[in-house]
Amino acid sequence: MGRRADHLATWVVSREWVLIVIAGALALGSIPIALGHIGLSWDGLNHHIYLGWSAEHNRFDNDYLAASYQAYTFPYLYWPVYRLALAGASGITAGIVLAMIHVMAVPAIWLLARTCIPGSSWFDLTMRWLAVALAFMSGVVLSFFDSTANDLSAAIPLLWSVALAFQPWDAHRPRRLRPHRALLLSGFLAGVSVAFKLSNGPIAILLPLVWIAQPGTLRDRLSLVLQACVLSAVGFAACYGYWGVQLWTHFGNPIYPFYDSWFEPVRALAGWSR
Repeated sequence: MGRRADHLATWVVSREWVLIVIAGALALGSIPIALGHIGLSWDGLNHHIYLGWSAEHNRFDNDYLAASYQAYTFPYLYWPVYRLALAGASGITAGIVLAMIHVMAVPAIWLLARTCIPGSSWFDLTMRWLAVALAFMSGVVLSFFDSTANDLSAAIPLLWSVALAFQPWDAHRPRRLRPHRALLLSGFLAGVSVAFKLSNGPIAILLPLVWIAQPGTLRDRLSLVLQACVLSAVGFAACYGYWGVQLWTHFGNPIYPFYDSWFEPVRALAGWSR
């Protein structure tokens, strides 16, 4: 009996990431099914629907401050809600679709749990799964699954960035995910997370403290941090660039309305006037 249990534990460990994703999808998808609906978050009509509309059809030449200054925040994460509403999807259908997007956070959290609890016994397996479950069981996180709030969607690349930053300490990571590659991916996704939501910046800016803690000489570690920072800028530009160009074209500020006075000298230098 003991040997059979050990073989079963080995089988589960070898497929654990697949099983945890399936379990996460079933658990998160069951929330809108159990409720029978999904509600608009408090600011859903204020700007969630509007920003999804703006993501598909630019509204710069038609509206001004239609949803206050939130009308100029990065709009593309709101597009799924807009399309689901436009298609007349039921509350259950919309809730399941949005929950499946949130499932992308599950393997990132599991990677962090595996780094901290690397064993292959039933106890280790149980602790990892409980760690993932606990990550989703706070009142704040649970509130994302019965409404259109996309804060968790915006956090997904940051969660992956943190998980990848700790991969060099994970003895069970895939061979292809070498420490150097993991940290460069971490840097790129940190930039993407800031593009998704600028308020992720104060967290993302702390990641170099993790990157520089890797094994190796100080020179190698500083070089790695510099490369990861460059890739953070690349990730931000690649994700935010199109929207930023549009904001610059219309307002002379790629992150309008934030820090608008800072861009006044830049506009003057470029001969830009409103």
